[in-house]
Amino acid sequence: MRYPVVIHKDPDSDFSVTFPDLPGCFTAGESIEEALAMAVEAAELHIEGCLEEGIAVADPSPIAALRDSYAGGTWALVEIDWAKLSHRARRVNITLPEAVLDKIDHYAKARHMSRSAFLAKAALEAMR
Repeated sequence: MRYPVVIHKDPDSDFSVTFPDLPGCFTAGESIEEALAMAVEAAELHIEGCLEEGIAVADPSPIAALRDSYAGGTWALVEIDWAKLSHRARRVNITLPEAVLDKIDHYAKARHMSRSAFLAKAALEAMR
């Protein structure tokens, strides 16, 4: 999922990054590139903590809906891969046509993914 972030830079400070949809999640870096890289790590840790505590995590909002509340910043989108977050896995039983399962396995293997990782990622992307 792509979460919007707002980047601020004061004259005597690093670049700060705030996630409007993830209250309490923020980070900083000496450059915009470093700040955005740190933002991915900060968001992943924040989301993992929420999941472990049973706290709901908001879906990303459109930047247009947030813009007025965060004046003076630069907007960017940060990609968060929910499929790799370390929340507890649960085994499920599903039924798929054999031809579909073969295609899934071939696609996942070509991308060095497990079937489960691919299905989780595909489901999350479909629900965006």
